[in-house]
Amino acid sequence: MTEAQSEHQPLSPREKARIVIAAALERKAERPVALDVSGLTSFSEVFVILGGRSDRQVRAIADAVVRALKQHGEAPLGVEGMDEGHWVLIDANDVVCHVFDEETRERYDLERLWSDATPIVFEEVAIAAEDGEPAS
Repeated sequence: MTEAQSEHQPLSPREKARIVIAAALERKAERPVALDVSGLTSFSEVFVILGGRSDRQVRAIADAVVRALKQHGEAPLGVEGMDEGHWVLIDANDVVCHVFDEETRERYDLERLWSDATPIVFEEVAIAAEDGEPAS
């Protein structure tokens, strides 16, 4: 462990979600959504839902998210689905990130499933929407 890592302050779930979304938007993620699920589940505080146009883009988005988390001293507990690239789940402890291709996102419709969750709005998402990128 480096000196910087030993001095590292854990990120809040919202800070971590912001890092996830910023990294995903750098890879042109579509329709980013952050949901506060803290009152609905005991295994996570925030869900981040992202879309990609292809399995290749889904993997690139997921890879960027994992790298960004590691750069901030928050290595994910696990990553699943990277080989297939249809739905990559990144477990970052109190933040769970789902990166979907279009068809899989529509099929599972997590936004509807977790509709009781409170949306979290980040400036990055609003800016992406203004720049013509799809946002929720």
